[in-house]
Amino acid sequence: MNFIIKNFKWAMLVFGTLTFTMFYGLIAPQVALESMFGASFDGTLETIVVRSWSALVGLMGAALIYGAYSEKNRIFSIAIVAFSKVVFVSLILLYGQEFIGKVGMAVIMDCVFIILSGFYLIAMVTKKSEI
Repeated sequence: MNFIIKNFKWAMLVFGTLTFTMFYGLIAPQVALESMFGASFDGTLETIVVRSWSALVGLMGAALIYGAYSEKNRIFSIAIVAFSKVVFVSLILLYGQEFIGKVGMAVIMDCVFIILSGFYLIAMVTKKSEI
């Protein structure tokens, strides 16, 4: 368990950087939607929603990067981001199965992060109970 605690910072940096790249949807919402879901849109509302979604996902990446460097905020950032990823994966599996071919890699990566986060949080609880 100490291995997980000592090295989870690097997982946070990798997953945080990958997640942070979604900020590009603020600048190019059509490109972001097409690359992520293989869909396009036509309208102001869709542009607003995609840009907002991109900003929120990008902020999750920033939270992971911040948490990697701020030990006192690490558990909070992991919990928030892991919950966000659980919601995304759940929505894709429940309502967006037609997009699995396009977002499958993102779903897999998010599941890996969710599992690793669970191990990290369990390791931290175990460590605190030993003290």
